[in-house]
Amino acid sequence: MVEQAEIRVVHQGGSNITFREPAISSDSRFLLCASGHNVKVFSTVTEECVQELRGHTDLVTGVLLRPSNHLQAYSCSADGTVRLWDFTDGILIKTYVIGYPICSIYASASHDGVIFIATPTKGYKTLDSLQLLAVHLPQTAGQLVETSDLSAVLSDVSANPATVAFGRAGEYVASTNGVQLQIFFFKKQKSFRFSLKENSCSGRRNTFTCVACHPTDDCIATGHEDGKIRLWRNFDQKREYTYRTLHWHHSTVRALCFTPEGSNLLSGGVESVLVQWRYQQESQQDFLPRLGAAITHIAVSPDGALFCTSHSDNKIVLIQSCVKVSSIIQGLVKGEAVQTDLMVDPRSKALVLNGKPGHLQFYSLQRDRLLFNLDVVQQEFIHQEGLDQFQVVMATLDGAGAWLATVEERKQETVEAELNLKLWAFDEPSQSFVLNTTVSTPHEVRITAVTFDPAARGQTSLLVSCGRDGLFKAWRLAPPAHPDDGGPSWTCDFVSGYHGLTPQRCCFSADGSLLAVGFQEVVTVWSPASWELLLTLSQPPGIIRDLCFGRLSCSKFLLGTTSSDQLCCWNLLTCSLEWSTSMEVSLLLADPLSDNMAAFCHQDGNTDLFVFKPSEPRPLFSQKAVCSGRVSRAVFAPREVALESCEESSQWLNRSQLYFLTPLMDLLTFSTRAEEERLMTASKQLVVDDSVAMTPFQLLLGKRRPHHQAAVEDPAVRPPAERPVPPGGSAAVRELLQSPAHVLPAAAALCSVFMEALLGVATETRENETSAGETPSDPEEEEEEDSDQEMETRATRPERGLLETDSADPVLSRAQVRELRRVRKLDHSWFSSLLDS
Repeated sequence: MVEQAEIRVVHQGGSNITFREPAISSDSRFLLCASGHNVKVFSTVTEECVQELRGHTDLVTGVLLRPSNHLQAYSCSADGTVRLWDFTDGILIKTYVIGYPICSIYASASHDGVIFIATPTKGYKTLDSLQLLAVHLPQTAGQLVETSDLSAVLSDVSANPATVAFGRAGEYVASTNGVQLQIFFFKKQKSFRFSLKENSCSGRRNTFTCVACHPTDDCIATGHEDGKIRLWRNFDQKREYTYRTLHWHHSTVRALCFTPEGSNLLSGGVESVLVQWRYQQESQQDFLPRLGAAITHIAVSPDGALFCTSHSDNKIVLIQSCVKVSSIIQGLVKGEAVQTDLMVDPRSKALVLNGKPGHLQFYSLQRDRLLFNLDVVQQEFIHQEGLDQFQVVMATLDGAGAWLATVEERKQETVEAELNLKLWAFDEPSQSFVLNTTVSTPHEVRITAVTFDPAARGQTSLLVSCGRDGLFKAWRLAPPAHPDDGGPSWTCDFVSGYHGLTPQRCCFSADGSLLAVGFQEVVTVWSPASWELLLTLSQPPGIIRDLCFGRLSCSKFLLGTTSSDQLCCWNLLTCSLEWSTSMEVSLLLADPLSDNMAAFCHQDGNTDLFVFKPSEPRPLFSQKAVCSGRVSRAVFAPREVALESCEESSQWLNRSQLYFLTPLMDLLTFSTRAEEERLMTASKQLVVDDSVAMTPFQLLLGKRRPHHQAAVEDPAVRPPAERPVPPGGSAAVRELLQSPAHVLPAAAALCSVFMEALLGVATETRENETSAGETPSDPEEEEEEDSDQEMETRATRPERGLLETDSADPVLSRAQVRELRRVRKLDHSWFSSLLDS
């Protein structure tokens, strides 16, 4: 058993990038968004993630640019800290410890050195009651800073960050909750409240959903559940306030945002349309339709050149001035529910599951980006409630990733559901799957399970499907009956049942020699080679929910879970029950690269995890309450590089990583302490590419080799692959060169330290030469010679690369080197080479 602190549950791959409103840099080059426990920085041009800011230990709940420095950003988290980042270089500058879980963060340019956060009201542990606090950030040295100067601004704040906004020049802050609008004026230290009726005349709700303030005018825009937008004015007086109503959205308005100059108001909702309203001319509107999914957030760059919209399918769309879509940053598509199992494509190592309606998505967990979508249904999806349409309900991949089987279903109330079994072949030229065979109504009623033989390859590929019609069917790849029929296709090879019982689950052994089919309370084991029934297992009682063969050293065991909350392990050699235990297992799966198995157990509203070997009575690892609700989808994903430094208690994560999907559609995984430390160390290092050509600035600083190397080898004959090493005493110089300029103190404060570091290096070098018995030369002549040596080396490198032969390079005497140096001083061709570098 291991401690809780050794292995943590984290958001690592496929996190929700639309959980909070993103932030766009002032030059519109970068986009920052919260992603699980990290902050991701994307390039708005290439759509690639250029930085991943790591450091928070809990869910990141907000990110925004620092008003006083456009190259820095704040992030807040439920871990109770606010972190200041240099997001272009990925450097953590400061960590402010608040001590309370933070739900959202705000800032205003008029409030220098102050940020505003929403935290639970004292005495409340849930998000039902929040308060808005002003945090005065102390200007102290050190990276970890304790903050104690907190002051309350507003109470009864909504948990939705879109319901708080700051007004013109930061003079006031507006907050909505329910049907109330609250406005607080900082100078007057006075607040006003305005209320609406819960329902309008048409019976629709007037609840506030979002708020935005005009940047230069005293105007507040609010969005509502009934699809209306209200523009509030004269709100500094209780009785003389007015509002104007705008109405285009037919459903809830989810996002509002003014452009920086205040000339336009942007709105979005479930219609997947970005609406642009002209300020003071609201009758004139521009539309950008067909954005793909409901809009949840809208953000605008500080220069107004770039808009971005966040969508409910975990997608961020970048738009150039509301005219055209410039790029799309797609995360793991998360719909209302995932009906297929989580799978790993053996070829691309991508996670495969339901994506857009009627599609399967292939998502790279290593690169944390969507690879492609596979259109399975091949029909246009209509966004209309109550309309019966085909959905992908099952999918499975064979062991080599050459074949994919999908089951699509359309439920209808009056008649039986329509079923299609489709088999797809991987196409090498297109690097995607191509439809090979379509089987209409493979079973008379709904299909309950479908699986490939993991050991079969090529023409021996085998697929088994089970249905509520009481039959399981085996499908094989058969050659065409006639040469004109094209390539091979899939046909039914075997059909069988067991005493009229309904098959619920089926699975193959790792070598494909056995097939286990669960017929209600009876487990049957078949031989796929001859389709002979080998044995039946029928104890203890209960309908079989899951079946799973052991792997490697535990391949003789067959495990299953029952509806009577029993986990059973049968020994196939003795044909008897090896052991059983009472637990409500919601999901059972095996690691394909080891003999470990994982069982997710539902208890008291939470899910617990147990990792064990079927041959051992005690679990290898257990953790209580890994998430709330019931886990029904999980997968072991193989690692690209196996972990070697894991402790004994966490070695079950060495070769595979366990991912699982929560009821809230969050993809979580388990991370060890060593793995987190490795990622943190890698993110803190500033890596300089040695292949970059030497610049004149480097020559000016005089990078020299250690003196002991100079005594053995002359710089003029140094091999071109060898590079000068900076002296060990120039720590101040290295720190100066590695730190970004905008985070350093003024140049006047650094000048003396910088010069002393250079003088210290020169003095140390001369002292070392004197102690070695050499006569110190004139300082100016020495520095000139050293500079000549470095410039000489730079100039001769291209020539040496062209004139290299199999024979060894000739060794020059000191007199010849001196004469060569004199000639080099007369020949100024080195200057052009230096400029080219």
